[in-house]
Amino acid sequence: MNALPPSLDSMTDKEYLRAVHMLPCCICDAFDEHQVSRTQAHHPICARYSGKKRPDKTAIPLCEGHHQGLLDTSKIAIHRGKQTWVNRYGSDTDWIAVTQDKVEGLTP
Repeated sequence: MNALPPSLDSMTDKEYLRAVHMLPCCICDAFDEHQVSRTQAHHPICARYSGKKRPDKTAIPLCEGHHQGLLDTSKIAIHRGKQTWVNRYGSDTDWIAVTQDKVEGLTP
């Protein structure tokens, strides 16, 4: 795995996740969809070959509809239909670098 930029590397996991929660849903933003629920931090599940959660600094911002889909059922939720989500939006791992760049932009 590539090293994180210095300012991201110095952030605690808690600080990184707080920054992810401040971002808009990466899917709503990229596909011009209306975000109607709060942003949640999603730990990527694509290309994960164990039950172990990925590191916090790989989390991406998803609205509840694109994440769990329990309250907002108007969207494709990755945890309710992973393959459908991937077919439409690509692998969730594709959004890690974009998220890290945006978090980097939030840091002073």
